[in-house]
Parts: sequence; structure tokens; C-alpha cells
Amino acid sequence: MVSESTGARLAERLGREQRERRLPSVVAGVVRGGTLAWWGARGAVGPDATATQYRIGSITKTFVAVCVLRLRDEGRLDLLDPVERHLPDAPVGSTTVAQLLSHASGLRAETDAPWWERTAGGDWQRLLASMRPEALRHRPGRRFHYSNVGYAVLGELVQRLRGASWLDVVQAELLGPLGMTRTTPRPAAPAVPGLAVHPWADVVLPEPEHDAGAMAPAGQLWSSLADLARWAAFLGGDTAGIVGPDTLAEMREPLVVDDQPGLPWTGAYGLGVQVWNTGGRRSVGHGGSMPGFVALVRVDVDTADGVVAMTNTTAGFSPELATDLTGILDEEPRDVDDWTPCDVGRDLLQLCGYWYWGPVPMVLHAHAGRGLELRPVSGRGRPSRFRPTAEDAWTGLDGYFAGEPLRVVRGTDGRVAHLDVASFVLTRGPYDGDADVPGGVDPDGWR
Repeated sequence: MVSESTGARLAERLGREQRERRLPSVVAGVVRGGTLAWWGARGAVGPDATATQYRIGSITKTFVAVCVLRLRDEGRLDLLDPVERHLPDAPVGSTTVAQLLSHASGLRAETDAPWWERTAGGDWQRLLASMRPEALRHRPGRRFHYSNVGYAVLGELVQRLRGASWLDVVQAELLGPLGMTRTTPRPAAPAVPGLAVHPWADVVLPEPEHDAGAMAPAGQLWSSLADLARWAAFLGGDTAGIVGPDTLAEMREPLVVDDQPGLPWTGAYGLGVQVWNTGGRRSVGHGGSMPGFVALVRVDVDTADGVVAMTNTTAGFSPELATDLTGILDEEPRDVDDWTPCDVGRDLLQLCGYWYWGPVPMVLHAHAGRGLELRPVSGRGRPSRFRPTAEDAWTGLDGYFAGEPLRVVRGTDGRVAHLDVASFVLTRGPYDGDADVPGGVDPDGWR
């Protein structure tokens, strides 16, 4: 839990948001250490605010994406597979699974007609009728183009490969194991009504709510503050084994930039999640909007601190709400884990210290689990972490050398001669003449 003073500041900010934005009701919370550390509610929410349902719209897409990635992890599909390999009736050209997940498919944003968010949805065959060749608005892979239709296709993909509806798969594989009992496809009391607030008068208008049919994977789910906080913890790293850390990290990598004309870009899209880069601070999650509702889950990649918020008005809350709540939470003292020594092994200990990429000094650190970290001494260069893959061999995890090999090269006497990092030779001294440096070292040496 946060301190009383921090809680008061968070509550004041939420109250100001409700009044200034004229929100019929709003609930919000901050997540720290995988739990709901503070929550607040304003307006006509009801007595059980953390369990009251709001429609979460496109946050639904994050659940669908995790189900697709679980299929990939099981070997049932590859992210580079053309979608038509699994859905031969889907006229999406050369679009790949990864492009659908990251909104880089070029597929149309919305259905042909009618406005799917406000009308009852049809089945897959009805959706197919609107997906003629001209449904591809852009060349696949060219640019970010948000596509609700694309996630309808992904929902059908999950259904074909699992032999069960995407909703049943989400329930069995995600909601059940995570204990998210208040996340459902249609409202289950207590739930607030969706409303529009008149722009020039303090009156409201009820918004319609329907089953979206084949379009449901794009934005069908309803959830509660407590459940959405659990999902924020999931995106922050507490996945309960549903996906591994490598898959979660892959989801959170920015793949396609959301480039707005005339503005510096601060947003991107990964595999099913939005990625924000605000002031050099990266966070992931998703926003959601449906008629009468706006919702948000946003999690800091480095700290796993998160913000969740939901309101029942079409116009929604201000874009500053999430960053303001995060900023207040940042001032709350954080528990610091103790440093403890670990056994890295004598062989790795011998590798630690200074190495030179030509004349550029770098430093190699050893970590628990035989992991290595290579960093330039100056702070500028090509830092990367490496995981062990075989004896004297590692593979890059991030940075310039992500996926590239690091090898220990030994001489005939078994001693370490140099490091080979993606063909670059690192030596114990600058251009060590005794090492096998490609291109050779001037025999007269330094002068």
C-alpha cells in the first residue's frame, strides 16, 4: 500500500479528473509489486468499486495476442506464417501473423458497414464478405495502420487452431489461471452503464451495447479494477507461467512506429501491446474505447509499476491522467532489494574485466546463471547481455548483439586467447599483437 500522503494526492488527482472531464464515474488504481497498491473511485460507481465492471474495449486485443503467442510457443504456428496458411478463406494477401499482431498488415481499420461498435455483430462469413481485395489499404509491413478487423482475423485464427471459440480459450488459458473472475464478454452485475456526455450541457445519453460477433476479439471484454490490475501485473512480468519471460519481452518490443505527421513519435506497437516512450521512459499496455467507455492499462517496463483506469463516458479521461498518477507514485519510496553475492564459477571470473574492441575499452561482467554483460567503458557504444548456450558460447539478448554469438577462443594451451563477438575480436589489450586480429596488427606496434 502507498503512504497516506501519496494516497491523498492520488485521490485528489482522480477527483479533479472526474469533475473537470465531467465523468459520470471513474475508477483508477496504481500497481506496485504486482498488487493494487492504491485505488480510488469517483462518481456513480456503487459500493463495490473494485469489482464493478466497465467495458475495456481494445484492451481485449492484448488477451487475444497472448493466446496467439502461446500457440507459437507450442509450435502450432510461426509469426512469419502467412495468415492464409491457417485461414485459407481470409483474403489478406501476404499478410503474416506478426503483422496482424502489430497492426502492420495494412488491413482496413474498420468493417464495411454498419458501425460495428454500436450494432449487433455478424458471424465470420458475414465479416469475410467485407474483406475483398481492396480491404488491404497498404502494402503489408509498410506502416502502422490500426486494424480492428485484423484482430477479428486473429480471433478466428485462435478458434481454428484450438477448436474452441476465442472467448473460451481466453477464459481457459488466461482468465481462469489468473483468477480474473470479473472479466466477461458481456456485463455481469455490478456493472455501470455506457454513457455519452453532451459537449455543451450537463446531461447524458445511454450508449448501446451488443455482442460484436466476429469482431468481438477487437473489443468485447468487460472487466473490473481488481481484474485489470492483475492484468497489469501480468504485463509487468508476473505471468504465472502462462508465457515465459522471453515471450513477454518479445511482446513488449516496439516493432512499428505510430508516426503522426508533424509530431515527434512517442508511440509504437509491439506484438499485441502499445509501447509508449515518454521522456525516455518506456511503458507498455493498451487503451480501450467503446461507445460509453474508455479504459487504460499502462505498465513501466523497468519498474513494473502500473496504472489502470476506467470510465463510463464516450469522451473519456484526459491523456495526462496516466502519467500524472505515475508521477505521484514515483515519489513514493520504493523497497530496495539487498545485494547478495552469487557463484559465477572460476572460469567466468577469469573472463571478467577489461576487453578491447580495437582501441575501444569495454568491460565484461558475469552474473548469476552464467549470464554475461558487455558494456563500453565510456557509456557509449554497443552494450548487450548474453545468455549461455554451450560451453564457451553465449547468445546476445538485447542491444546491437541481440541474437548474435559470443565465443571464447582458446589457444593450443587451453588459455583464453580472445573473445569473438559476431566476428569482432576483443582482446585483453588495445589491438593486442599476440591475438589473431583480422587484418593483422602493424608489426611495429604503437608509436
